[in-house]
Amino acid sequence: MRIKKLLAATATAVAALWLAAAPVAHADQLDDIMKAKKIRIAVAMGIPLFAFVDKEVKATGSDVETARLIAKDMGVELELVEITNAARVPTIQTRKADLLIATLAITPERKKVVDFTIPYATLDIIVAGTEGNAIKGYDDLNGKKIGLTRATVNDSMVTKGAKGAEVVRFEDDATLITAAVSGQLDVVSTQTAVLAAMNEKRPQSPLKVKFVQQELNLGIALPQGEDRLKEWVNTWIKTNFQNGKMNAIFATFHDRDLPQDLLTRQ
Repeated sequence: MRIKKLLAATATAVAALWLAAAPVAHADQLDDIMKAKKIRIAVAMGIPLFAFVDKEVKATGSDVETARLIAKDMGVELELVEITNAARVPTIQTRKADLLIATLAITPERKKVVDFTIPYATLDIIVAGTEGNAIKGYDDLNGKKIGLTRATVNDSMVTKGAKGAEVVRFEDDATLITAAVSGQLDVVSTQTAVLAAMNEKRPQSPLKVKFVQQELNLGIALPQGEDRLKEWVNTWIKTNFQNGKMNAIFATFHDRDLPQDLLTRQ
């Protein structure tokens, strides 16, 4: 009798351990979106051409209009979740948004914590400076003060490549632009769209591209494990790239076309 009780207790303990180790199930996000008839899409506001507020105090830009088209084609209401650059990955990790369309480059490090669609756009990140700054590469940044936006690929590359530079980090592109326009910075690491916004406000002393750090492929980010939602968005990107709608949105704001080989990039 004692042995039977012992075996029964052991079986119960093993079952409890198995249940504790089993992954916690969660509802399929695509189903949740369709049931709620609403999709939450995060955008990083204050990024010129991609996500900004126009003269009518309305959110717009290529990322914002892309989000609107996704919601329209899905047949659901759009809830724009406005965030900063630094909050992009955490917003998806904590599921505060269903998707993130916020100039987020597809990198191996980020793939460890969030999922990405195929690329939906590209951008060049650059180092720019005033006429008198002789800069051709990272070594020339040593001893110089350089401004950039926190938690970006720019930040990682400058931190790694220019260890002797004084790096000044800003929470978003809007504050970086303000610092450059007010004369606090003569050297910046940013993207071409942000540089254009800076120079528009400092025409007497424009910053010029010194070197291109990298061309980035941008992906729409989503929580890991949401394979059906990822498949839906990938199909949407392919369809709207081929029918020209995505390119029309991008060209309206950036005055250039998307790369023809965009869908083959990873």
